[in-house]
Amino acid sequence: MSHINIGKQFPGAYQAMLALDAQTEVAIREAGLPPLLADLVKIRASQLNGCAYCLRMHTRVALEHGETADRLAVLAAWWESQYFTPAERAALRIAEGVTRIAESRDLASEPDTEQALDDRQIAAVTWLAIAINGWNRVAVSSHYPVAP
Repeated sequence: MSHINIGKQFPGAYQAMLALDAQTEVAIREAGLPPLLADLVKIRASQLNGCAYCLRMHTRVALEHGETADRLAVLAAWWESQYFTPAERAALRIAEGVTRIAESRDLASEPDTEQALDDRQIAAVTWLAIAINGWNRVAVSSHYPVAP
């Protein structure tokens, strides 16, 4: 695929993505979920999608929000560590399910997910995962530059 910035070619679609992103932030806030949980969801989906642009951006934001290097270092294997709260684990499970939707089952209905998050929180995290997956695809397909 050539290096065409799809957002510049169709700014209306890009603006719609921005509006979706803004609404997911509202949903996360209204569901009472902490910003760091949202950061983890964005980073994990971006890891799975191989989106360097979003990884750099959301890792920086997470660090600004107080995230630690240790937690970021083990995020790719979150289920193997004791660094993450039950709510964060549930959110990461949802993010992975949405990101790998063709190969996953309904991870939001796992008993520990339902115990850690209520219905509004599950819905908010699901929308957040949908949005970051969209952004990953915009950035990767547009070949956004990621240089030091």
